[in-house]
Amino acid sequence: MASPATKILTAHVPLSLAEKLDLMTERLARSRGWIMKQALAAWLDQEEERERLTREALRDVDDDDVIDHEAVQAWADSLSIGEPLPAPR
Repeated sequence: MASPATKILTAHVPLSLAEKLDLMTERLARSRGWIMKQALAAWLDQEEERERLTREALRDVDDDDVIDHEAVQAWADSLSIGEPLPAPR
């Protein structure tokens, strides 16, 4: 089975970060490359989700499907008292 095409990426990282990476590779018995691929994939997934949520929020604003700031603030303030207000909708 042929391996997928790859591309070598390089980056300058602070020495302290590189040392932590070296310690983690020893502890996990993994290669630097494996850890870097996992970290990069997780970061990309996180950023894609953040972008998706931002687009969703902007559509809500365009559709005027928002909750008044004062209502949210009143609800948040009520959480520290004995009888909190119902969550605004």
